Amino acid sequence: MTAAATHAESSHVDIAADRVAKVYAQAIIDAAEAAGCRREVLAELGMLARDVLPKVPDAAAVFASPKVAPVEKSRIIDRLAQGKLKPTTTNALHVLARHGRLGLLSTVVQAAERLANERDGKREATFTTAVPLDAAEQARIVGETEKALAASLVPSFVVDPAIIGGLVVRVGDTIYDQSVATGLARLGGRLHARNVQAIQSGEYSWHS
Repeated sequence: MTAAATHAESSHVDIAADRVAKVYAQAIIDAAEAAGCRREVLAELGMLARDVLPKVPDAAAVFASPKVAPVEKSRIIDRLAQGKLKPTTTNALHVLARHGRLGLLSTVVQAAERLANERDGKREATFTTAVPLDAAEQARIVGETEKALAASLVPSFVVDPAIIGGLVVRVGDTIYDQSVATGLARLGGRLHARNVQAIQSGEYSWHS
């Protein structure tokens, strides 16, 4: 198989997984909203996907393995829950197990979080900067972007030294540079100046 074919097959699998994850994510969100516990269910599923399973590789492998019977996976889920999880959370895990989709838990959680944000009128935004920002700068940049786009954002920050211009903002499928708003242009200019200074001095300041 050629590299191109392998890449195409991998992309196809990823797309298929995303589509499947969205179906389960919507069912989970609908059930949690009906039970009045959406926030708690998302938090519990997120904890399992991001905190618990990565620390227990054997459990994660069992969840993902098609060779392990769904009933055995359900027993593991019951042991993990032990009255600590909301019934809706436990039921969601059992449904994923029954349909052989527990290996997609992280993808399902991400899809559910995106859907919840959409229903709350929030849009996910990724801010890529050449240097790390302190909390005040992050708050300022988010505020400027929300004002410019007239939208409520759920921000995440990424550092990429290759962004010489200082700032790139991605909201959904749309990418903005610092020209999106005057305030962002000022911040982008400051970040660019910081890059120049770091290059000249050979120093890399994390907070200045």
